[in-house]
Amino acid sequence: MRLVIQRVSRSSVTVYEEGFEYQKDHITHHEETGKGLLILVGIEETDLSADIDWLVGKASQMRIFDDENGIMNLSLKDIDGECLVISQFTLFASTKKGNRPSWLRAAKGNISQPLYEEFCSKMSSATGKDVKKGVFGADMKVELVNDGPVTIVIDSHNRE
Repeated sequence: MRLVIQRVSRSSVTVYEEGFEYQKDHITHHEETGKGLLILVGIEETDLSADIDWLVGKASQMRIFDDENGIMNLSLKDIDGECLVISQFTLFASTKKGNRPSWLRAAKGNISQPLYEEFCSKMSSATGKDVKKGVFGADMKVELVNDGPVTIVIDSHNRE
């Protein structure tokens, strides 16, 4: 499982009814956050709950927010921040051959959707706040203001 964690001033995800992109009257899903994290989650066929537990521990406790001295020393929970989690199979793009990425490493929906939901649930428990989510498998419009910028990539298969 791979995460791209971005420290944000704000973030949002919007899903529009098919054929009505960017039309307010046709929004089917919208979530937004203030200061906190936007987490993109990529899931492989071999990922397990143990991968989720390790990544949730890392993401929820990662000290990447400034303390009173301007030092990155505070976690999401320390700042009472919000979290938006988006499933993104493209994190496992293979670009070794040609110019069209291959998605063979990304888990199919029947495997990845339950793991995505489990990640969101465990992240919510770890932070003590509801995690905002995208719509699994939908064409989403994600907006963010990356604060710093701070972007960190973590892969549960590269723990050492």
